[in-house]
Amino acid sequence: MLSEGRSWPLGAHAEKAGVNFALFSQHATAVELCVFDDKGVKELHRYPLPKKTDSVWHGFLPGAKAGLIYGYRVHGPYTPEEGHRFNAHKLLIDPYTKELHGNLVWNDANYGHIRGHVDRDLSFDTRDSAPYVPKSIVGKHQSRIPDAHAPHRRSSPPAERPSLSDKVVFEGHVKGLTALNKAIPAARRGTYRALSSKAMTDYFHQMGVTALELLPVHHFLDDDFLVEKNLKNYWGYQSLCFFVPAARYAATDNASKEFRDMVKALHKADIEVLLDVVYNHSAEGNEMGPTLCYRGIDNLSYYRLETNKRYYVNDSGTGNTFALEHPRVLQLVLDSLRFWAKDMQVDGFRFDLASILGRESYGFDRGAGFFDAIAQDPDLHDTRMIAEPWDLGPGGYQLGQYPSRWSEWNDQFRDTARRFWNSDAPSLQDFSDKLLGSSSLFEWQGREPSASVNFITAHDGFTLRDLVSYETKHNLQNGEDNRDGHDGNHSHNHGVEGDTDDLEIIELRLRQQRNFLCTLFLAQGTPMLLAGDERNRTQGGNNNAYCQDNEIAWIDWEKSAQAESLAEFTHALAVIRKTQPVLRRSWYLHGRHMSKSTGLPDVSWLNDGAELMLDQDWHKTDGGFVALQLMGDAIPEGQNVDASDTLLILINGSKSEIVFPLRSTQLAGEKWQLLVDTANPVHTNPTVSGEKLCHWKSVQVLKLLV
Repeated sequence: MLSEGRSWPLGAHAEKAGVNFALFSQHATAVELCVFDDKGVKELHRYPLPKKTDSVWHGFLPGAKAGLIYGYRVHGPYTPEEGHRFNAHKLLIDPYTKELHGNLVWNDANYGHIRGHVDRDLSFDTRDSAPYVPKSIVGKHQSRIPDAHAPHRRSSPPAERPSLSDKVVFEGHVKGLTALNKAIPAARRGTYRALSSKAMTDYFHQMGVTALELLPVHHFLDDDFLVEKNLKNYWGYQSLCFFVPAARYAATDNASKEFRDMVKALHKADIEVLLDVVYNHSAEGNEMGPTLCYRGIDNLSYYRLETNKRYYVNDSGTGNTFALEHPRVLQLVLDSLRFWAKDMQVDGFRFDLASILGRESYGFDRGAGFFDAIAQDPDLHDTRMIAEPWDLGPGGYQLGQYPSRWSEWNDQFRDTARRFWNSDAPSLQDFSDKLLGSSSLFEWQGREPSASVNFITAHDGFTLRDLVSYETKHNLQNGEDNRDGHDGNHSHNHGVEGDTDDLEIIELRLRQQRNFLCTLFLAQGTPMLLAGDERNRTQGGNNNAYCQDNEIAWIDWEKSAQAESLAEFTHALAVIRKTQPVLRRSWYLHGRHMSKSTGLPDVSWLNDGAELMLDQDWHKTDGGFVALQLMGDAIPEGQNVDASDTLLILINGSKSEIVFPLRSTQLAGEKWQLLVDTANPVHTNPTVSGEKLCHWKSVQVLKLLV
């Protein structure tokens, strides 16, 4: 028998005398704790949780210890039209478990309804799902009462944490980053341990990477329709347990320790760790999905339902949407964030489909409870928050509308840059705004340019090489007849679809990749580089490789002349960004600060005659050229000044060569050092004066010599 125990904290917590269990379910009529043998096969006992306090069922099991394998059976009405889908024949995972035993085996018993039945989800399945589902484990590291006042152990105190725009964010996949890296022992490739190996940290340093943004590592499922096609959920956007590191990425049998060790090692190498987190939905899908956790615990509380409560609101596009307006669901998300920030020591989060998290019953609100809860949380006060600022729901596109503390993935930067370099009709006005931090989107709230997370490519879409090699997507290997993935890619194959032996096309594609990399690294805001783009990585035109856990999506570490030259070029850009403060301003450049040495404004846009841009220059149909001058000593009073930090960036997106004069009253000087030329990436930093020839489709970066 269980004693009453406590209703807080939620989850299973071991102490000397036994284990306390606490599970929220507002609408359940009874909850049973099911205890299994040490192999997780035989169900040994069922114990009713004896007490319900504030919708939390709880009980204390004397003599129980850490390592106990358990699950729940939750009783209540099965009335889908009213939003209830209780089925005590289904063993359920504890939402607060921090360890799991076993993996999901897809079986018809996992569903609360009878699959294939004429009544569909209104039918009721009585088969026991316990043999097929993962079980929860009472963790050794779960304390009885978490100390809310424990010191924050992260390596960088808030006062020392640099602006996000001082970082170079590297978006990558735990497995895909190292699966093919022969510099790492074979048994460790594709794991947390491999990611923090010296081979990888040295490489990150070489590429100037200072923040690693990892695709989801919360325990997730391989969808049944993928398993049937012998595919996997590679990206991991089907989270089920929000406190459990995915064991599939562990080289040992202790994924939690291995993850913490990885973070510690990356911090020692001065690399921050950001997690892509999916709190907008769960892996249980729509009304035809399995009953594994939240659906069986309290469907009406955990999920947003339509007016006909049989059906789920699907703002995520995956079948269901979490109801963060419910205080207990919000608590689950906040508790999870605190766990990863405090216990696992991660530095920040990128929130998948974040508009869902900020949507109240009346729509998106930057003052939503989710944002307010994060803003006041002392354990999250110095944690980086990055939004994917859209979803599939009504009014879901909210770029530029997030609270002042947040940064956002800027897809307008992506699309504008792609159109500029891959289109015959580039938009100079839009391009200039994005290069200077997208003030049109973020300045109105007083946010700094770091709010704009700039990217050309991300996991979702073409790689950089494919962006300049394919006109259309090639996703047949995903098994959906090429229907999946985006169609509007703003890509260009430059004459041949896919790979070619034509040396002129190959060189043009490489130059275009260098142009895109320059656009990313030279723009104000926060640069985010997709892992592998610096190594000429291709996915063969697949722009939706979510199910390709293979060499299609993994980074190829084999050395080639093209990969090595592109990596060297990326390294050079990272050095320039790090050493040139004019590329990392904390204010928006509008010409309001004047140079102490020349009287010129902090920013100048010049035409091909080195004169200030006029209206007609911005609107030329073939006017893909612009020069951007950033004055090093045009800064607010009280800051150190150095005129030598002045940069001149010559951007020629046209199909014509431009001879740019270097003698003009609008220029800071006549002698410049050439730092970058995408048309001639191998050079010895020559001094240039008089004029500079700008090859068509190219970028040059010059630094003032004083």
